[in-house]
Amino acid sequence: MSGELNWAVLGTGVIANEMAAGLQKMGKRLYAVGNRTYSKAVAFAEKYGIEKVYSTIDEMFTDDNVDLIYITSPHNTHYGFMKKALENGKHLLVEKSITLNSGELDEMIALAGRKNLVLAEAMTIWHMPLYKELWRIIESGELGRVQMITVNFGSFKEYDMENRFFNRSLAGGSLLDIGVYALSIVRSFMCEAPAAVCSQWKPAPTGVDEQATILLQNGMGQMAAVALSMHSKQPKRAMISCEKGFIEIMEFPRADRAVITDAVTGEQKEVTAGETANALYYELTDMEKAVLTGDADPMKLRFSKDVMDLMTSLRSEWGLVYPEEE
Repeated sequence: MSGELNWAVLGTGVIANEMAAGLQKMGKRLYAVGNRTYSKAVAFAEKYGIEKVYSTIDEMFTDDNVDLIYITSPHNTHYGFMKKALENGKHLLVEKSITLNSGELDEMIALAGRKNLVLAEAMTIWHMPLYKELWRIIESGELGRVQMITVNFGSFKEYDMENRFFNRSLAGGSLLDIGVYALSIVRSFMCEAPAAVCSQWKPAPTGVDEQATILLQNGMGQMAAVALSMHSKQPKRAMISCEKGFIEIMEFPRADRAVITDAVTGEQKEVTAGETANALYYELTDMEKAVLTGDADPMKLRFSKDVMDLMTSLRSEWGLVYPEEE
């Protein structure tokens, strides 16, 4: 594929607005928008100068002028939308969590493969320049091997059981909403996927996971500890402990700064790359490059699959099932 790519966005929420702004930074604008509520789509189109507004979402999937679709709707709706889009030949960038479970994701990966389409999860960690630099530092060997990773991510959400964070009918809970970030950063710094996993969790009154602690270990002995909460504030903090030093990252989902501490001297070095505000710009740029070059490896779908496999296994242990899975 060559030439100018036309983007459509499904949804008009916060992420869709960030996506439209990201395209503007690329010198582009959205071609089309679709939303369950037509009036919201019209208002969104007026705000960003979008040419096309669909009266029904299905029209987006069959529009021959659309090359790529960014699905920003709640994750319990992703599977149905993804299937229609891929069947109609659209490359897909899908907001996290990309699906509800591994079965859905495996089916979509197979479908994308048959259609020769790029399918990717909109996971900021895969695309922030800071992480590309930190992975380079790790691969260089200057810090030695990664030994242990610790990650905290917690928000204080009011006990409104109708809110999507706690609503089982909207696939609420800490794991699919914030745990996906924590497990993604863990996977990105591990040499291979974790094979041994143990956990404990606390359900909210609705039955979804309000908080959880997760321990992981892969076959190379690399370990991780993850703490998640939806009703108690924690810093968004990750620490990558290596043989010769450790890396500390605050606000890690869209980080543009890290501090490396030498294990022997205690000397600290700051690493900066990219800008937090440009997170969606980096995602969209990488996605377009993947479509145009045919090299989708930087989109790290294999890591997204490893993370989804972990989350599916954890929910199976917890007995946490969403209505779509019953």
